[in-house]
Amino acid sequence: MKPKFTIRKEIKIALVLLALSFLIAFSERKRGGSVCKDIVIELDNLNENHFLDEADVLQLVEGSGEPIKGVGISRIKLKEIEKKLKYDKHILDAELFGDLKGNLIVNVELRRPIARIVQNDAPDAYIAEDGVVMPVSEKYTSRVVLISGAVKQLLESEDLNRSEEGKQLLEMIEYINEDKFWKAQVAQLDIAKNGKISIYPQVTGQLVEFGKPENIEMKFKKLMVFYKEILPTRGWTRYERVNLEYEGQVIAE
Repeated sequence: MKPKFTIRKEIKIALVLLALSFLIAFSERKRGGSVCKDIVIELDNLNENHFLDEADVLQLVEGSGEPIKGVGISRIKLKEIEKKLKYDKHILDAELFGDLKGNLIVNVELRRPIARIVQNDAPDAYIAEDGVVMPVSEKYTSRVVLISGAVKQLLESEDLNRSEEGKQLLEMIEYINEDKFWKAQVAQLDIAKNGKISIYPQVTGQLVEFGKPENIEMKFKKLMVFYKEILPTRGWTRYERVNLEYEGQVIAE
């Protein structure tokens, strides 16, 4: 009976060692110790903005200068590649990680444009939802409100949140985009050197002198009164401009 007990004990020990070896191997694999077999691009593009596609992102990843396929995922400089991806202004966020199949997963979230800066003597640009100024794309054009005039400072800042004027303009654009009527009606915002804004409407012919982007909600309420109560009774083509700058009144000429 004693030899049987010894054999059983040795089998148990062998099974325990085998189980430990499996757990260690599984743990190493889960931590990214597996070799990268393929690169899988996951493009988070809920807003259907096609400034970049999967091929563009893959080119950015593979163009990092570091070998990827055939290399252990734990040896790939994932944070450096993430940083390079986020250097592209069209990309809001990027995350890289390895899965259990040996794939390098590249998850990318694109920025959403809310306005387009137009210039006669320089390239256009887009203003993203978070205020970042990003370049246009040859692949895709977004139908958003146009921004013209004194826009040099906006382009130089590269982010509207870096100045009070930029923050106010961003607030005005957001207000327009959140309202179905104003989003359809406001075609273009023209910025003067003194910071005052004129609105070019989509339907009615009047130039709207909005003034500086302050008291935004109140001014748009006055403009709505002008559209609903004054134009229907006085005629849609009678006035060439309407001024909203002064508190408590609307000036139409």
